Amino acid sequence: MTDLDPIFAALSDPTRRAILSRLSEGEAALSALAEPFEMSQTAVSKHVRVLEHAGLVSIEKQGRTRYCRLNAAPMREAADWLSTYQQFWQDQFMALAEHLKDSEGR
Repeated sequence: MTDLDPIFAALSDPTRRAILSRLSEGEAALSALAEPFEMSQTAVSKHVRVLEHAGLVSIEKQGRTRYCRLNAAPMREAADWLSTYQQFWQDQFMALAEHLKDSEGR
């Protein structure tokens, strides 16, 4: 299994999640990714490097422009890991529902 730490670290920041959301619509130039944020293109570049390090983004340079593309495969690995806890939470919610049902009958 892939080291999930860089993936979760990258996803922990709202700016990086917004960048990924934008890239889910298709490839974008780095300058276009920076437009909606109140930060410099250098700051956005740092966020993109974190995403690239986590394997969530690939960057291709064409001339002087850098284009970013989403790579969602690492998110699938993170989701698969999280899904192993789904049964645990379902059991917890069922136990809570039973407890609430029992306490109403008292």
